[in-house]
Amino acid sequence: MGKIAFVFAGQGAQYPGMGQELAQCSPAAAEIFAKLDALRPGTSAQCFGGTDEELKETKNTQPCMFAVELAAAAALEEGGLRADMAAGFSLGEIGALTYTRAVDLETGFHLVCRRGELMQAAAEEQPTAMAAVLKLSNEEVEQICAQFAQVYPVNYNCPGQVSVACAKEQLAPFSAAVKAAGGRALPLKVRGGFHSPFMATAAQGFAQVLEECRVGQPEMPLYSNRTGAVYEGDPKPLLSQQIASPVRWETIVRNMIAAGADTFVELGPGKTLCGLIEKIDKTVKTYALSTQADLETILKEVKGC
Repeated sequence: MGKIAFVFAGQGAQYPGMGQELAQCSPAAAEIFAKLDALRPGTSAQCFGGTDEELKETKNTQPCMFAVELAAAAALEEGGLRADMAAGFSLGEIGALTYTRAVDLETGFHLVCRRGELMQAAAEEQPTAMAAVLKLSNEEVEQICAQFAQVYPVNYNCPGQVSVACAKEQLAPFSAAVKAAGGRALPLKVRGGFHSPFMATAAQGFAQVLEECRVGQPEMPLYSNRTGAVYEGDPKPLLSQQIASPVRWETIVRNMIAAGADTFVELGPGKTLCGLIEKIDKTVKTYALSTQADLETILKEVKGC
């Protein structure tokens, strides 16, 4: 029998109204929002009624995404479904860390709030941008990046898709170079050059935040963005390094499949990760949880696996 992997979404998937339907149909999801509202008043209001611009602000995006993801996990657990392993994309790794009980809900939320603040502050030091490069190999993208002083390959998403972070003024010439090589560069809905040297100060600050928190061992295999492998030993160094290092998403997914995962459930708004996973391996099943209908389908089809 195959194993179930929960994957927690990253920044860029947010949208106004996210999580509201789950809060209305699941008492456990509603309880998560209530607990987090007590820690950061207005969190659920931002998720349910915030504007697109408000949700794009990193200091808002990260706590709001965390809230939606943990609410989704609570709704599944309420329905009797638990994962065998977990991973999160970028900020989603904090949600996965919390889900696997390496930290409690309050600590996880504190971490994601501070992470968002630190990353926004780092992003404001210099105008930066991100883009997803399509139709080129990892090596081709790396070669094009090497032609520019401040363009870095940062998210290895799936075959034929690598995200880059760059100084804002280099986005246009970089995109032109990608087009000349036969690829496409699509700007991402984020405000910052994440997972790159632009985030060095945020990574250093987050290391200090982590030192003040109790972080234990996950109760199930949790995969690291930094290495693509299961966490071993103290998670803190990899969690802080992750902010300024590439996300090895394709490696994570392949390693989860090698460990027996044949069903992936994406927690959080949208279905970006499902799309990436399907491009990595078309034989696995993917489900995205954003609505009541999604919840009912997953509990019906996956719970019986």
